[in-house]
Amino acid sequence: MGTAGAGVAPGVAAELLAAVSAVRRTSRRAVRAASVTEPLPPARSELLRLAARQPGITVAEAARELRLAPNTVSTMVGRLATQGLISRGRSSADGRTVRLTVTARARRRLTQWRDLRAELTGRALAGLPEQDQEALAAAIPALLRLAERMEER
Repeated sequence: MGTAGAGVAPGVAAELLAAVSAVRRTSRRAVRAASVTEPLPPARSELLRLAARQPGITVAEAARELRLAPNTVSTMVGRLATQGLISRGRSSADGRTVRLTVTARARRRLTQWRDLRAELTGRALAGLPEQDQEALAAAIPALLRLAERMEER
């Protein structure tokens, strides 16, 4: 394996991460300001989206996927269940295994937040010069490949 960052101008990786973090942070603030429901903390939101994508996922599987300790995920599941956003059911094959599914309320909430984030981001993009819009659109595949590459390591 080569040197970390070999071939990349010094500071580019740090600047890229700072830019992505700034977009995520300001996106969360904008959605929070425009929404009537209180947003979930990012980790719980990520768990809820994962359970929506993979109905019946176990706590252990979710912990591996999210790269969190199982007891952390279990605590988050408890909080989401208390809020009526996730339900826990026993596996028919193994009564000890808990399977997670999102509730109808959670599905509505996820759709509302996704649509609101997309709308707010779309408005912000529309306010940028066309050149910036094109550069951001062209960067999407590269950003997804970067995320995959980072997952591999």
